[in-house]
Amino acid sequence: MFERFSRSWNLIKASAGVLSKDKELLVFPLLSTICSLIVLAAFVLPALGMGALDNLHSGSAGTRVGVYVLAFLFYLVQYFVIFFFNSALVGAAMIRLDGGNPTVGDGLGIAFRKLVPILGYAAIAATVGLILRSMQERAGFLGRIAIGLIGVAWTVATFLVVPVLVTRNIGPIDALKESATLLKKTWGENLIGQDGVGVVFGLFYALLAVVGIVAIALVGAGTQNAMLAGVTAAIVAFAFVLTALIQAALSGIYSAALYRYATAQETPAGFDSQLLQHSFAVK
Repeated sequence: MFERFSRSWNLIKASAGVLSKDKELLVFPLLSTICSLIVLAAFVLPALGMGALDNLHSGSAGTRVGVYVLAFLFYLVQYFVIFFFNSALVGAAMIRLDGGNPTVGDGLGIAFRKLVPILGYAAIAATVGLILRSMQERAGFLGRIAIGLIGVAWTVATFLVVPVLVTRNIGPIDALKESATLLKKTWGENLIGQDGVGVVFGLFYALLAVVGIVAIALVGAGTQNAMLAGVTAAIVAFAFVLTALIQAALSGIYSAALYRYATAQETPAGFDSQLLQHSFAVK
């Protein structure tokens, strides 16, 4: 456990070294979050207003089909937004790993050139997501656990799809196959690095939550000033948002470096080759 935490921490530090040179990479997860919230509001608010979600189980077959179509469209647009900006992030990170100095425009330009394969990948992910969600609604407790494990396996198998789409002129299906092949042939089945980064940031979130609660309580009790307590809460919320953006940026940088090492056996500057090799462990 301690070895795994140490390796994850070193991976974060190496990725953070890249991020420190190109802080504008944080713009991509920020834009992704803003656009995702807009998409959420555009789909959920009208659906709530029409009572579509309330009629999912009690309505007619036609109503349920309509709701599932709406859900698919939501997944499709949401995934497209996420994959588009993630492609921009990974593309910009690739430029930095090649020794260049990427800009936000460089990353967006790469993503725009990959619009069709990104849309295709979003359609595949939306289909898988909707199927898994539908299965979970019908399954029992053990069934939901099994379906959750399938979702984890899908996440692991598709971890390198975006770097593949960014660097190769192939379609989403071939990118999925290549991502799975790279994981299977090079490092095995268990993606330790990705999971470890989540653990590390999970600890950060827990620490922020504790510090935030204590700070808000002390400010509110000491001054009886609701406005000051509100400002403190806003600062804590901003810290959570900033941490989430950093996590998303580091994950994108990490996937770019991992793909570069997997395909060309090149260790990007700031990354240890042994560290990258052990990011995946064969069971």
